[in-house]
Amino acid sequence: MRMNAAAAIITITEKESTMLSHSAAETEEIGYRFGSSLRNGDCISLTGSLGAGKTVLAKGIARALGITEPIVSPTFTLVQEYDGSMKLYHLDLYRLSGEDEFESMGGEEFLYPDGITLVEWAEKIGGMMPDTAFCVTIEILPDGTRDISVSGGNHEYSLS
Repeated sequence: MRMNAAAAIITITEKESTMLSHSAAETEEIGYRFGSSLRNGDCISLTGSLGAGKTVLAKGIARALGITEPIVSPTFTLVQEYDGSMKLYHLDLYRLSGEDEFESMGGEEFLYPDGITLVEWAEKIGGMMPDTAFCVTIEILPDGTRDISVSGGNHEYSLS
């Protein structure tokens, strides 16, 4: 696989894939490739520290769904909805206190979507995430490279 001039490293184990990203453009491209594999009803947990690249990855997923409008982190609105080849629901739970608040706002309906749901800061509602959810974790390495791991889900996917 080739991504820009820098070679990405892919490690695939049973039900888990890991890639290294050296730039925002590579992170978005990984999102695009992953997004091209998603199916109606998929729910994706996005975890990582502030600035790790969760929204950048979401931009790539949105592009794969044919969404052309700008993708922004919905920190203050909690949910952003986009129309593409499938509906995309982008949730940012950073400001949520936990499962009770998520449940009281009716958030559970987004976990079993007619479309695709991306949940940033999903660890805030860990027990509520569907068993079939994909888990994407982005870790910033000391040199600034992003280690992007994907696990879970109930069907095959591709990062390359």
